[in-house]
Amino acid sequence: MPVVKVTDIAYGRLQSPSLDEAEEFLTNFGMVRSERTRDALYMRGTDPDHHIHVTHLGPSRFIGLAFFVESEEDLARFAKTPGASGIEHLDEPGGGKRVRIGDPHGYQMEVLCGMQQLAPLPTRRNVLNWGDQKLRRAGELMRLARGPSQVKRIAHAVIMTPDARERIKWYREMFGFVCSDEVYEGTPDNIIASFNRCDRGETFVDHHVFLCIKGDKVGLNHLSFEVQSIDDVMLGHEHLKRAGKYRHVWGIGRHVLGSQVYDYWQDPWGRVHEHWTDTDVLNVHHRTNVMPAAEGLVSQWGEPVPQEFISHAIP
Repeated sequence: MPVVKVTDIAYGRLQSPSLDEAEEFLTNFGMVRSERTRDALYMRGTDPDHHIHVTHLGPSRFIGLAFFVESEEDLARFAKTPGASGIEHLDEPGGGKRVRIGDPHGYQMEVLCGMQQLAPLPTRRNVLNWGDQKLRRAGELMRLARGPSQVKRIAHAVIMTPDARERIKWYREMFGFVCSDEVYEGTPDNIIASFNRCDRGETFVDHHVFLCIKGDKVGLNHLSFEVQSIDDVMLGHEHLKRAGKYRHVWGIGRHVLGSQVYDYWQDPWGRVHEHWTDTDVLNVHHRTNVMPAAEGLVSQWGEPVPQEFISHAIP
């Protein structure tokens, strides 16, 4: 039995040499400043969570991830885990309570509840005439205002590790993840990528909230954020391209595993951030699939995955 069953990812914690540059990138990426202190930046999406991305001031590095749990009872149970902190009152914007634990790579993992909720932000109206619903926008013209994507929420994180199969066991035992798909290379026992979702029983959740991918390095491969629509992915792509200062990594395309329409960009320090929309959602009745990399780690449409992306990890 897992120690707890987390309900979703809450945020990623990074460290960056310049909060000004971090805020500029994340704003262009489609987030909104929630709060900023002398040494930390908190960015939100259009959903009510106080923040979905934290940047601390300092040399570039990946600090860790946070996941939501339902109650303080979950926190109390998690606090009994060997190596875990006690229950802490978060003395930072957004508040709440948390328990921290180091993962097998030394990154800080947090479980928390009670984050401050804010009013949701307005989003673009996006009504489509397509398929057998040709009159959904009858008599109205489609005119999209240029600008950044409107990030809705943080959706998943990917960590690279030399032993993906063994490392993912720890995360499942700690956080109650269940496997949606595993990908192998050569023989089925050589697992090189594991796609895991939250276990919320009958409730449908995203195809994956956390991945381990096999590689020579240890570090963050990418953080992923849901946006409002396919148009929003495209608008964000054009906005970042016009900014002329950020490196595009991969996309636009549609994944096989998870089915998201995706687009990947690097921040000024090489940390990859993904826009996506339109994912598969699964519940307890979905069985784990195991498939070769040639079938799973490809696009349904779009360019092939760059080797640079497959081997990318920022400590």
